[in-house]
Amino acid sequence: MRFLHTGDWHVGKTLRGRSRADEHRAVLAEIADIADDGKVDAVLVAGDLFDTAAPGPESEEIVYETLLRLSRQRPVVVIAGNHDNPNRFNAVKPLLELGNVIALPRVAKPEEGGVVDLEIGAGERAHIVLLPFVSQRGIVKAEALMSQDADEHAGEYAERLSQVLARLCGVGDGLVPSRASAADPAAVNLVLAHAMVHGGTMGGGERSAHTVFQYSIPTSAFPADYHYVALGHLHRAQELAGGCPIHYSGSPLQLDFGETEDAKSVNVVEAAPGQPASVEQVPLSAGRRLRRVGGSLATLAELADTFGEDFLWVEVQESPRPGLADDVRELLANAVEVRVPLAAAKSETGETKRGRAPQELFRDYLEDVGASDERAEALFDELLEDADAA
Repeated sequence: MRFLHTGDWHVGKTLRGRSRADEHRAVLAEIADIADDGKVDAVLVAGDLFDTAAPGPESEEIVYETLLRLSRQRPVVVIAGNHDNPNRFNAVKPLLELGNVIALPRVAKPEEGGVVDLEIGAGERAHIVLLPFVSQRGIVKAEALMSQDADEHAGEYAERLSQVLARLCGVGDGLVPSRASAADPAAVNLVLAHAMVHGGTMGGGERSAHTVFQYSIPTSAFPADYHYVALGHLHRAQELAGGCPIHYSGSPLQLDFGETEDAKSVNVVEAAPGQPASVEQVPLSAGRRLRRVGGSLATLAELADTFGEDFLWVEVQESPRPGLADDVRELLANAVEVRVPLAAAKSETGETKRGRAPQELFRDYLEDVGASDERAEALFDELLEDADAA
């Protein structure tokens, strides 16, 4: 049987205030086409469907229409990620299930939805363990946060979440195995999880304390007799070393300028009972590229026609002056971030600054960083007068 693994859609994500809804529609339609053309038997969505816990109507429309389209020809299994709102997921869960979409907003016992058994085709079965995102607040108690160091918190998180996963997978480590959740030798056995796993490489667009403080679990937490582990949370598509195939599918779009080098894709997995799984990484082409560029205004003008529809992060190599960023944006309509590097200011002690007027200090600062400009000085004077008047 064949499965499509995707996740980290982050629908509703903007780029410096610019909507990416059309890009999300296009790339999610591309994923649905891949599922149809590849005749996959089920789709696994590894969380973070939305970018915020309170998505707007347009974002909800995009996500739910995609889930229903994917589910027309096969079941879809989806879990909540750290950007998703479990309460909203729970509210729409009964409606999604009418459309052949199985959704799990929070970790549940095997017999209460934490494990799903799908009948696919003539006698073929898939046994799927579901692990929605669990924050450190759900694992590490308040007194531990107050009394332990950060590395101790991380160790406790890894140990306890590994125990949760062991319970779901029906394996030991002091826990009572569950027949309902143990690997089925006559089925394809899968794990669908939204988590940080040891050894994972961030794509650059993730924004979560969970990744910053490395609250993660080891790859050894996943049973070696499972066919495939479908992960969400990290935006770079990657395989992790473990006893079985462990993959992040990554995000379908370049979501932030930390992901400019990431190629986007989905995984199509083929597996059969008693046989190792094969994984095909299918590239995605929809969505606009994010690119970092630099140069003088003259250089950028020469290159402008080569950037196409790419969103640009621009470092302009000119002497700083008021209006420079506006000039860049006028030249490059898709410049969403403009940076002007400044020279380091000279270090002054409080004694050398004492008794000097703010206007004088500001002029000295502009001179130190190579940004002297009479218009900037005049604007500063006006702001200072307004502040004094207030």
